[in-house]
Amino acid sequence: MSKIVINSFEELEHYIGKEIGVSDYITITQKQINQFADATLDHQWIHVDTERAKIESPFKSTIAHGYLNISILPYLWEQIVEVKNSKLTVNYGIESLRFNKPVLVNSQVRIRAKLKSLKNLRGISKAEIDVVMEIKDNVKSALEGTIVFLYHFI
Repeated sequence: MSKIVINSFEELEHYIGKEIGVSDYITITQKQINQFADATLDHQWIHVDTERAKIESPFKSTIAHGYLNISILPYLWEQIVEVKNSKLTVNYGIESLRFNKPVLVNSQVRIRAKLKSLKNLRGISKAEIDVVMEIKDNVKSALEGTIVFLYHFI
């Protein structure tokens, strides 16, 4: 899939209320999960102890941290949209986030994105994007929420 290129507030404005696109799938590996655990100091066994998870976890596998799934949202968003002429992009917030299903190690995830709203705040563009993180071959999504970016268009 090719990215949508956005050069200005006015171009982004055309997508309000519309699905903008779907990212490629990426695989969540145990190495990523372990590195995330190291970075966040969250070494709960359900994430990092593969042998214990096989026996004690209801999923029979380790699972990705919910916050790991959140942290890849900007990466997946950038697979859908390339915003040009912005001197700065800021991750501004997340609204009404809900975790629906754990992401098991080696699962493939992607996002489906829709532009919920766009506001011009004295030259700074506030974009609210509804995202659904899908898990390949699963009906239920991993998470749903609204991510908010600020774009400082030139």
